[in-house]
Amino acid sequence: MKTRWNAPWALLTVANVLFFCVLGFYQSSSAEPREGNVPFPIPEEQRGEMINLLTDVRELLKEQNALLRSGNLRVVVAAPKKR
Repeated sequence: MKTRWNAPWALLTVANVLFFCVLGFYQSSSAEPREGNVPFPIPEEQRGEMINLLTDVRELLKEQNALLRSGNLRVVVAAPKKR
């Protein structure tokens, strides 16, 4: 009866060894992003940058509107040079 029970245990042991060997070869795929290499901008940083740029544009528009309202604006138009 001992020989009859040794075969299933041997098969189970071999299956476990093969399973752990296969897990040893596992590694993350190259399509998975790495820690330091982010393929897309971080949304919070992107929003902050957009807010800063829009604030700058608003300030420039305020300056432009102040110049237009003051009446001290001079526009000089020159004909393009011919080549």
